[in-house]
Amino acid sequence: MATNRLFDVSGKVALVTGATAGIGRMIAEGLVEAGARVWICSRKQAEVEKTASELAALGECHGLSADVRSEEGIAALVDALTPEGRLDILVNNAGTTFERTIGEVPKDRFLNVLDLNVASPFMLVQALLPLLRAAATPDDPARIVNIASLNGMRAVERHNYPYSTSKAGMLMLNEHLARMLAPDNITSNAISPGFFPSRLTGSELDNPEFRAKVASPLGARVGERDDIAGTVSICARAPVHGSRAGMSRWAAGAR
Repeated sequence: MATNRLFDVSGKVALVTGATAGIGRMIAEGLVEAGARVWICSRKQAEVEKTASELAALGECHGLSADVRSEEGIAALVDALTPEGRLDILVNNAGTTFERTIGEVPKDRFLNVLDLNVASPFMLVQALLPLLRAAATPDDPARIVNIASLNGMRAVERHNYPYSTSKAGMLMLNEHLARMLAPDNITSNAISPGFFPSRLTGSELDNPEFRAKVASPLGARVGERDDIAGTVSICARAPVHGSRAGMSRWAAGAR
């Protein structure tokens, strides 16, 4: 298969949440360039309009301001996508973090991270299931791509208790979705990125000492756009094998 075909998602309808900055922006841009008709969403309307306008210069992109933590926000996304008649690719990327030393983490802040990072992706899948089913065929399944984190796979020396817990939950949610939706010809894959430039990493990556910690003799580095965009595109085209279709975990940008 030619390299360009490996990443080609021409004619697909895709939704990327949290797509105005960081990894979400990288993913949306990669899907637009790969030929998809991309919908992006985020909470702030001005940022959504600006990002959609910039990406529309590369291909087909539409923006919608919506908070995926709320029933109203999810309903707005369903209403916007219903005229499409189908949804081929759903990228659950919207997320948040909270970091305080143990003993200083309020319950409401812990639950807020779990709400956006785990509960909201599940509720969005539920709401968009009819459109995913409409796109799905045995030869060309609909695709769910969940953005997890290496922090969900191992503990690190950080006080990001709710974030790492939520990303571990995302990995299990992904496996559960993959198992239960495989009969509907819908795959579910989780990508666990390492460090990428984003709002969540903040100013850490501007610190040379921190960047040196990220690096290793094995070639670890800060992730770049093509690392994450390419991985998502491959998930959107990956062949289906057996009854555990789509039940996999990918790491991007960690090496």
